[in-house]
Amino acid sequence: MMSKRRARIVRALLAVMALLVITLVVVRVWPRPPLSAGVPVSTAVLDHEGRLLRFTLAADDRYRQWLPLEHISPVLREAVLLHEDRHFYWHPGVNPFALVRAAASTYGGGARIGGSTLTMQLARLRWRLETRSVPGKLVQMARALQLEAQYSKDEIFEAYLNLAPYGGNIEGVGAAARIYFDVPARDLSLPEALALAVMPQAPNPRGRFVRDARGVITLGQSLQAARQRLYARWAQQHGEDAEMAARMALPLRLRPTSRLPFLAPHFVDRVLAAQRLKGARPPELATPLDTRLQRLVERRVRAHLQREAARGLDNASVLIVDSRDMGVVALMGSANWFDARIAGQVNGTAAQRSPGSTLKPFIYALAIDQGQLHPATVLRDVPSAYGAYTPENYDGRFSGPVTATEALNRSRNIPAVTVASRLRHPDLYDLLRDSGVRRLKTAEHYGLALVLGGGEVSPEELARLYALLARDGRLRPLRFRSEDPEERGTATLSPEAAFMTLDMLRRNPRPGSALASDLAQWPIAWKTGTSWGFRDAWTAGVVGPYVVVVWMGHFDGKPNPALIGVEAAAPLFFSIADAMRAEGFEVAPQRTTASRIKRVQVCLASGDLPNAWCPAKGETWFIPGVSPIRVSTVHRPVAIDTRTGRVACGAFNPATMRREVYEFWPSDLARVFAQAGLPRRKPPPGADCAGAAEWMGSAPQITQPYRATRYRLHFDGREQTGIALAATTDADARQVYWFADGAYVGEATGGRSLAWMPARAGRIRLRAVDEHGRSDEREVVVEAY
Repeated sequence: MMSKRRARIVRALLAVMALLVITLVVVRVWPRPPLSAGVPVSTAVLDHEGRLLRFTLAADDRYRQWLPLEHISPVLREAVLLHEDRHFYWHPGVNPFALVRAAASTYGGGARIGGSTLTMQLARLRWRLETRSVPGKLVQMARALQLEAQYSKDEIFEAYLNLAPYGGNIEGVGAAARIYFDVPARDLSLPEALALAVMPQAPNPRGRFVRDARGVITLGQSLQAARQRLYARWAQQHGEDAEMAARMALPLRLRPTSRLPFLAPHFVDRVLAAQRLKGARPPELATPLDTRLQRLVERRVRAHLQREAARGLDNASVLIVDSRDMGVVALMGSANWFDARIAGQVNGTAAQRSPGSTLKPFIYALAIDQGQLHPATVLRDVPSAYGAYTPENYDGRFSGPVTATEALNRSRNIPAVTVASRLRHPDLYDLLRDSGVRRLKTAEHYGLALVLGGGEVSPEELARLYALLARDGRLRPLRFRSEDPEERGTATLSPEAAFMTLDMLRRNPRPGSALASDLAQWPIAWKTGTSWGFRDAWTAGVVGPYVVVVWMGHFDGKPNPALIGVEAAAPLFFSIADAMRAEGFEVAPQRTTASRIKRVQVCLASGDLPNAWCPAKGETWFIPGVSPIRVSTVHRPVAIDTRTGRVACGAFNPATMRREVYEFWPSDLARVFAQAGLPRRKPPPGADCAGAAEWMGSAPQITQPYRATRYRLHFDGREQTGIALAATTDADARQVYWFADGAYVGEATGGRSLAWMPARAGRIRLRAVDEHGRSDEREVVVEAY
């Protein structure tokens, strides 16, 4: 019996030698593809600190990463060689001595032991060989010799470590390290490395876990015993270490696949989708996401929606971008990724919606750059029309004169549209187009309604725009991966305009607060938006270096009267901002590169430089050579006869006259004050006589005909209303005289309209002149039916 067994062993050895010769001949012409070719791999998506966000399955439903050998812990590599194949770097792929020893033990009545080298094990794994029979073992050895002839030892070792089984559907040390120990393979500790080194010998029984009395998952008994035996051999080579021996005796905690993290699902889906478009699937995708901030956002969103559930608010999206490098540090696409009721798997941060008033800051920033206004410029919140477009304020009221800062923070529509109508190129449409807003229609399609939310933007696009303000006017792309380059960006606004606009937004009091009491300690620049029909509620702003965008609504567009920006989204915005500050995130305003700005004193009533009679003065930011500059004319002295108390005309005589200061408001603003019941010290009758008022007032301003409007009339004699002519006048003016191409048309009291029937079609130059000779002109286009 023994002679027969020896004969079989000899025949097997002779067959191995024959295979060696044949293999050396064949591999000369055998193709040499990379060992990783055709192997489907998983991707570990990591946060900015290298912590796992998600571990994807490979195409064959296995967890597998292909890591370069240098990315695998040297401790693990040494432990594997010590346990599996100490002579790996010396044999030609087949170790005859190991085979003889294994055959003698197996067929000689001893214990069944393996004689396979790492190269032979790789051959079995790569070609899925059945090696329990002698023919199968011979094929395995032939394949091993083929591998040795074609590839280097390091290539073979790398391939084995990436294909070795580690229990269930886990293959390779990269996947095993991430899944079991939540670390990359290069950072494995000695206890972890030894556990992984022994697991491929029998991955299924040794890969099983046990749960202790405290519910902690630890190594199974057989795996723990195998690890201890390997540590004993390790200690023989490296010396005893009492501290390490104590660590080896402690239970080694593991994480089963059922507890793999599934964090920031919308963000991870976004990153993986972009990576698929590139056609590459790296083993690791590092991202700028901050897991701590992501969890903070998720907690705040859940708490806010619980409070608002009674009002039918059940969904929100939040995006936070670090403007310093444009990395997306937190993204919550919906309130609950798993909730089909709200279509939770939709990523709301990528969906375009009506932005309401959140685009208004950019109207003011463009106007600052074009010299149209500064933060204290007084604008008119009065009934206005722009062709057929007649905007209204949200509350249906008019505030009269408001500063640009007040108009922006109180979200007054009419001043915003007025400012937008005066912009040259670039205007808001140009800015949105150049910033990459998708699916824009033509500028004519939107008209002036674009500034009030007539278009659509996504939270991602809005975050880029607000980062433009935070980073000195430079437009840069968002970064979803750590490897995405930090671009310098395109200079879209001046640093001065960006800084001044942010400063305006920082003066916006919090909801429910009468004053921005902590403005000096912790200023937050923020703006709300509410879409038409109460379908979207927004708040976007800058918190230190972070841009925060909050959207609330329903993905199906269902309206809800509770969807008002300042009431629904702003409380969530400030809840997140306050939590960021409480948890130690940097929230201090960032330094600006704006160098041309200066502080200048202005008259608060007009926003212009104060004259000698301005009673209340303040300061504002000003760009020399760019910002509009003139002396205020609202407050003017009027000469009063001391004997009669009436206006005194002629040269001022201090013996018989005194000066009294009155407010000279334009006619449209004066009407708003009167309608609102706001007292103003109006000029007395006769204040416009020569010498009475010592300061020249403002010229008329034509309000009708409208700009950019064509008028069509019949010229066949039929009766028609004609075209209305109207202009606002200074308080010292009573009449407006109208001229068409130099020909007198008629006159009207200041603020009232005059019906005019042109004598011909074509371009006609209209001129409005008050009794002081001040005038305004406008061209009108008349077409014939």
